[in-house]
Amino acid sequence: MPGAPRPRFQRSLLWPSHWPAWIGVGVLKLVASLPRPWLMAAGRGLGWLIERFPSPRRHIAEVNIDLCFPELSAAERARLVDAHLRDIGLMMVEFALGWMGSDRAIANVPLTFEGVEHLEQARAQGKGVLLVGGHFSHLELCARLVSRHIRISGMYRRMDSDVFEWAVLRARLGYAEAMFDKDDIRGTVKYLKHGGTLWYAPDQDMRSKDNVFVPFFGVPAATITATHHLARMSGAVVIPFFHRRLPGNQGYALRLGAPLNDFPGKDTLDDTARVNACIEQMVREAPEQYLWVHKRFKTRPPGMPNVY
Repeated sequence: MPGAPRPRFQRSLLWPSHWPAWIGVGVLKLVASLPRPWLMAAGRGLGWLIERFPSPRRHIAEVNIDLCFPELSAAERARLVDAHLRDIGLMMVEFALGWMGSDRAIANVPLTFEGVEHLEQARAQGKGVLLVGGHFSHLELCARLVSRHIRISGMYRRMDSDVFEWAVLRARLGYAEAMFDKDDIRGTVKYLKHGGTLWYAPDQDMRSKDNVFVPFFGVPAATITATHHLARMSGAVVIPFFHRRLPGNQGYALRLGAPLNDFPGKDTLDDTARVNACIEQMVREAPEQYLWVHKRFKTRPPGMPNVY
């Protein structure tokens, strides 16, 4: 199987410098073992604290939301910022459940899943599939939820902590068909050429040489062009992957959209703009659940001032 190998445990991970990280992994495991209503209640309680605790992340979210939703009143944008900060509490417990939750706990999460016929049609044609999504608070959990219904792989960026890298990569490889390092383009293309399905989120400012400036909510955003290039090199079909958390404890709604027509095209800029438009559509369905605390506009076109 291509992609990252299952990580082997190294004795160096037991050094005292790693003990705080092991405590963090233990806390995640403990949180993931809670009954789901308790877990979600804990996330809402944590979100209540995050909303009220002063943090530079509030300023980042305020700037992003002001830029992306100028049509809203100041009061409406402020409420969206508060709702997003509360959502971060749920994000933390959802990461724990997605990584460390038992198969039984995942099977008990309420879920609707639509649009699988688009994936089946691509597979019937012998094509690989790029499931393009965005960085929402529940992305790790929804990746695991969708893996119960379809074979899926993912791309990832190595974690700074060796302990978390070991624990999380092992967890992901427990449900994903494969995991590809973000720089493993050759392995990713080979996997797609052989009919694999890859979940990919190209909506963060990576400060890469492969960035272009295309609109995101009407604002020039440095956006990686990898979706265009992966589809061009592999012949994969690009399918938008929508997912959102439903109110209360109703679970999650997952949906595969129709494949992007005539993708990739001849123009990298146009294709990248089309991908951003898809992600913008996803965000508008559940705006408070998008990761607004990321500096999406930290890289600016020449001559434009820093917004943060």
